[in-house]
Amino acid sequence: MRGIIFAFLAGACITLQGVANARISQDIGTWQAATITQLTGFIMALAIALVVRDGKKHGFRKVHPLYISGGGLAAFVIFSEVTAIQNIGVTLTISALLIAQLCLTFIIDIRGWFGVVRQKMKLPQFIGIGMMILGVVVLKF
Repeated sequence: MRGIIFAFLAGACITLQGVANARISQDIGTWQAATITQLTGFIMALAIALVVRDGKKHGFRKVHPLYISGGGLAAFVIFSEVTAIQNIGVTLTISALLIAQLCLTFIIDIRGWFGVVRQKMKLPQFIGIGMMILGVVVLKF
């Protein structure tokens, strides 16, 4: 249950962040909005890490450099999301974003990328993705 609650919280925060970034970018620009978001996110995460202290200080050496650089993808996420919101609106943007996430996670699960245990996808999972795509098409028109 805890995982579901945090997933819903993350989804809500992604949407709120996208809308806030779209608004900020109207005033100062999209890359500037991404910069502010990344900076405030870093400061907030650092503050929480210093208070919670639940990690291993020296564990950074064990993490593959490719995975550490993953945070850099956030700049492109923010830019893409802001641009999409400005062009097609919040609902359609978040719907398309979720479908893109699901499709890529299917590939990651099926192929076992990044060390995840390989999963076999069955017809119900593919039907679910198809229904989501159909839902976005319906939202569009």
